[in-house]
Amino acid sequence: MTRGTIQNRDAFLQTIAERLGRSPRLSGVSRPQWDYAPQWTVFAGYSQDDLLNVLQKQCGLIHTDYIETTSAELAGALRRQVAAYGGGPVIVPDDPRFAEYGLSALLRDEWPAEQTTVHIWNPALGRQNIDAAEQANVGIVFSDITLAESGTVVLFSRNEQGRAIHFLPKTYIAIVPKSTVVPRMTQAAAVIHEQIEKGGLVPSCINFITGPSNSADIEMNLVVGVHGPMKAAYIVVTDR
Repeated sequence: MTRGTIQNRDAFLQTIAERLGRSPRLSGVSRPQWDYAPQWTVFAGYSQDDLLNVLQKQCGLIHTDYIETTSAELAGALRRQVAAYGGGPVIVPDDPRFAEYGLSALLRDEWPAEQTTVHIWNPALGRQNIDAAEQANVGIVFSDITLAESGTVVLFSRNEQGRAIHFLPKTYIAIVPKSTVVPRMTQAAAVIHEQIEKGGLVPSCINFITGPSNSADIEMNLVVGVHGPMKAAYIVVTDR
């Protein structure tokens, strides 16, 4: 991902400053120190195991299957969950974590040998990736950050992981390393802000996904699976 350029910034800031009746302030602006910051006290002092308990309970409220396993047993747990959702076709990003967690054989050998189609996102294929996502029964991804309070997985989009993986398949499985679990949105925003402060490039799209798609727009009656995956599962890897 390349860093973009900002066009007409000075003229834009000058216009705002004129409307405020002052000169532009290009330096010397500091973040205020608030007397109270309650957003940081939610689940303060919770251990990683405590946060997993919070996440598990929240999954029950957002209609999401919650499975705990170890990295050694992950392939088997993933195979069972895909079978429970009706099998393939499967779509996954081109993510090195699949190899790191011992899933390469399942994706590239075992499932194809069983006639289960596995599409690995390839930016060179362009529109074919979106077509594969539309036809997929299961999308499988790794969570980059996981919010215990809301049961939300945070996904950073990139060339090898298009947004369509999260929204077009019929069902959805997020592999959640235990180390990615944080209390809430506050910590996720802090991680992203830290990346910016270090000069890193933040993805153009960051998806916050909380279980399967749902809506209660009509008479406040909850309907699950209306404009995205109809079912979702989080497979938590407790030793990573």
